[in-house]
Amino acid sequence: MDDSIQFLYTYQFQDGSTKDFDLRLDSTNLRLITERPPDLPLWAMLSYNKCAICPLTEEEHTYCPIAENLATLVEEFRNFLSHENVSVTVRVAERIYAKDTTVQGGLSPIMGIIMTTSGCPVMEQLKPMVRFHLPFASLDETIFRGAVMWLLAQYFRQQDGKSAEWSMDGLGAIYAEVGQVNRDFAVRMRAAAKKDANVNALVNLDVFASMMALAVEDTLNKIKPYFSALLNR
Repeated sequence: MDDSIQFLYTYQFQDGSTKDFDLRLDSTNLRLITERPPDLPLWAMLSYNKCAICPLTEEEHTYCPIAENLATLVEEFRNFLSHENVSVTVRVAERIYAKDTTVQGGLSPIMGIIMTTSGCPVMEQLKPMVRFHLPFASLDETIFRGAVMWLLAQYFRQQDGKSAEWSMDGLGAIYAEVGQVNRDFAVRMRAAAKKDANVNALVNLDVFASMMALAVEDTLNKIKPYFSALLNR
């Protein structure tokens, strides 16, 4: 029995055409299950505009793991403009999400899944959030999910006898690293783009990463009153 985790993204364009992308994750480790395209482009090589903080070596990795898995998606949308309208449906086992948005807005969440589950040591720090993926999430929703992920990680560390950090400084540091990868990868991806939809979808992710690092404490202070029943036990 296939026990993989599935995200089925469907893009319906104004001319009636559609594009489907069926993402499967290994349910035990959340790694993306995919076959590498037979002919990867030059921009997918690890050495091509390599991210400044990438810890991987060309001796062990010919290709950037993110680029390997994004190549097909990028090729499919290389001729689209960011502002073109599209209807996006995301099917998961539990429910269906749908939104009328722009191409760049519709690409950002699927790019986030692929970038986080491809094996990039920096991006996979956010991998727990993918299991409870929320397409088209607001900043407040993303901060809440990120904070829960961070605090659960500290709980698990404590349970394993390791040091735990209960401030949000570490989460901010993670998103600073993620933002660096987003910006560097955008430079890499410009080589594949005839138009701007792919790059601007990644810019959307970078804006979120930057805002996360800056807005975590303010957002948590804003939602603290919601926890009054738990805080006053």
